[in-house]
Amino acid sequence: MQLIAANVDTAFVVTSCNQDFNVARLERYVALAFEAEVTPVMRSTKPDLCKDVGSFVQEASNISQQVLALALNALGDEPQTKLRDWCKSRQTIAFLESSGVGKSTLANALSDEQSVETTVIREDGAKGRHTTTRRQLHFLQNGCAVLDTPGTRELQLSDAQDGIAKVSDDIAALANRCRFSDCTHETEPGCAIQNAVKRGDITPDRLARWNKLVADERFNSASLAERKSDHKALHKMIRAVQKQPKVRQ
Repeated sequence: MQLIAANVDTAFVVTSCNQDFNVARLERYVALAFEAEVTPVMRSTKPDLCKDVGSFVQEASNISQQVLALALNALGDEPQTKLRDWCKSRQTIAFLESSGVGKSTLANALSDEQSVETTVIREDGAKGRHTTTRRQLHFLQNGCAVLDTPGTRELQLSDAQDGIAKVSDDIAALANRCRFSDCTHETEPGCAIQNAVKRGDITPDRLARWNKLVADERFNSASLAERKSDHKALHKMIRAVQKQPKVRQ
């Protein structure tokens, strides 16, 4: 477990309109925000690098009806106008996602200064470099706090069942209507989720991502619980040994 931020009101999940766009990764960030009771807002940057910006925004919007998705150019005036509703006095916002998506550029645009170092992305695969190596807190003139974070190489969820359920609230609701309480949503008769897939209400790709997200969360949560149990057992054994009387020869 690694702490990303604390006392955050809004998490801007930032992604680029290029090859690095990944729906499964966005779902994890949104689930993380929901679990932390933080308002997630998805931002698609670098619209000038693609011909069909609307398709990226639509894919991001399809992740959850509870999350707003917008495209903006971080190099212009759009950050200050489109993000105005969240960047208010006494509010704390954080930028999350992988490297090279424009988080630091957004932070500079909001603060009206180039105090955060930025670099260009690599042409092979549109991957970004880790320019931001530490968390940096910037204060806007109106009293809003902006947290720029290093790009995340990997994001695994644990103890995030509620967050995952909120991301896919329609699938979670269908799961409660399956005939069997331990339904794996694969071949069981009376599976409400598989029936929804057959009707076209849920795409097979989305169901596969949901199954993987739920399975990963359960595995990670179980692994952490096992580690904590082993850690407690080890400390208990050490204390028991320390309490034993010393034998002198």
